[in-house]
Amino acid sequence: MFVVALINACGGSLYKVKPVIRAPIADGAVGAEGGGVRIRVVPLLADEESQELFESNLLLAGLLPVRVEIENINGVGIRADYRKARFRLRDGDGREWKWLSAKQAVARILKANGVYLYNPSARKKFEEDFKAHALNFEPEFVAGERRQGFVFFQTPKKEAVSHPRGLILTFELYRTLELKLN
Repeated sequence: MFVVALINACGGSLYKVKPVIRAPIADGAVGAEGGGVRIRVVPLLADEESQELFESNLLLAGLLPVRVEIENINGVGIRADYRKARFRLRDGDGREWKWLSAKQAVARILKANGVYLYNPSARKKFEEDFKAHALNFEPEFVAGERRQGFVFFQTPKKEAVSHPRGLILTFELYRTLELKLN
């Protein structure tokens, strides 16, 4: 029985990530338009939201997930230039937050929670499930298409996210769009 319990404990994912549901972005989202794209964003500033989605408190790990919805209103597809898109986040004190890929965010979550010993396949499963929630920049972004997902930012000193003030998200593609998150 011990061997069966051990095998079950080592399988699956490190954290149970909820399946992706592409629902419309919240009504309280901040938006901007320019350069052929319309963008709407809303940060997950409540511990419960990240806990419910990712079974981990991302805010305590120093990560701020920002839900993003981008719509191509250009009338033509965006291919190579879309991969050049950049997100930047700064707070009211002028500090820059680091934009992390989903894989980097997973590494930060594991480090912040002190998870050093794990089954590699469980980590891989967690990374796959987590990455499914991230904003996808591939393949070509066709005319009229709308994409949703999260972008992840790490606090400047890797400290827990605690009531950030004056957050400004900058999205750069053809133009620079600034959105005040709070």
